[in-house]
Amino acid sequence: MATHRGTIGVLTGGGDVPGLNPAIRAVTIRAIREGYRVIGIRRGWAGLVDTIPDKDADNSNNFQVLDEDAVNRAGRTGGTFLHSSRTRPSHLPGDVVPPHLRDAYAEDINDVTPAVLKNLEYLGIDYLIPIGGDDTLSYGYRLHTEGVKVVAIPKTMDNDVPGTDYCIGFGTCVSRTIEMANALRSTAGSHERILVIEVFGRYSGFTALLPTMAGAADRCVIPEHEFDIEHLAELLVRDRNRNPSLYSVVLVSEGAAMSGERSFEGEGTDQYGHRRLGGIGDRVAARLSELSASYNNGRRINVTSQRLGYLIRSGAPDVLDSVAPMAFGNLALDLLLKGTTGRLVGLRNGVYDSVPLDVVDGPHKVVDVQKYYNKERLRPNYETFDGTPLFLS
Repeated sequence: MATHRGTIGVLTGGGDVPGLNPAIRAVTIRAIREGYRVIGIRRGWAGLVDTIPDKDADNSNNFQVLDEDAVNRAGRTGGTFLHSSRTRPSHLPGDVVPPHLRDAYAEDINDVTPAVLKNLEYLGIDYLIPIGGDDTLSYGYRLHTEGVKVVAIPKTMDNDVPGTDYCIGFGTCVSRTIEMANALRSTAGSHERILVIEVFGRYSGFTALLPTMAGAADRCVIPEHEFDIEHLAELLVRDRNRNPSLYSVVLVSEGAAMSGERSFEGEGTDQYGHRRLGGIGDRVAARLSELSASYNNGRRINVTSQRLGYLIRSGAPDVLDSVAPMAFGNLALDLLLKGTTGRLVGLRNGVYDSVPLDVVDGPHKVVDVQKYYNKERLRPNYETFDGTPLFLS
């Protein structure tokens, strides 16, 4: 029987993004070559909640031992072959507590962390590498405070995890937003319309700001600045009428607030307390259509609304989300091999680095409105680029 230096667990939590599989691949290949065994936890934290610590139990849906063949096949693809969930073990609703834990956890909301710790011990996991956004990583930090040796990797299309300039998924998100916005111009121009495109961005507007800066739109509205719809209508009508093809484009972050209100789909929340955002693009489009005549000599302008949504999440990673996850995975192993844990790997000032993991319990990283956003023009600032970070974060 082969002996190993130790066992490393890796998992992906929250929304899927391109770049997760390259990160899993990097962790696994480096770990195996350094003499470690790697266990992939399936469905994020759910795999560690649902695992039954009994050798006779069927846990095939909860974890798997990873090898180079498995991760090489998946490493070029999008999504996460380990699957994902938004499970929060510290706040688990009673109706999703697995049957084998219901005798011990019978409250409406349960902290099943003791069961998670027991399963980590059962699996023999010496080090844990969670890959996720601030929600997933905040529970990773909780486990760190419980004595688990954790090194975390940041992932989110919004690029809003503090402590790093770059999160896995952001590059593909910006690339696809630019590509799709440019493709949608043909129909907007053909019908002389205003085009409203809703993009990701719950708390942070980087996913709207950077594509607009790259020329994908005339204006953008972001969560960091409450916008006035009449002012936006005036600007977009002016943009349209100055365009020889008689159209204009605005990118709207899903978390943007119009008249102080954000748009949600339903009243329910996930285990992290988040209501599902969505619909702001349609609301903006409807109001722009109503207001357009006021700025267009009494003639109403047709407005088209398109929500990019899962089209941005789907498919293979771009070059940034192929290279950065590889580096993040290897950086995590660099730390583990030195015996350094309780860290978040990342990119800071153009250099791969790591910071203490407690940074994820701090505020989200957001657009510096004073530096990078023109509140009067509802568009990026194009000044003082000397010395600014690559992604303005």
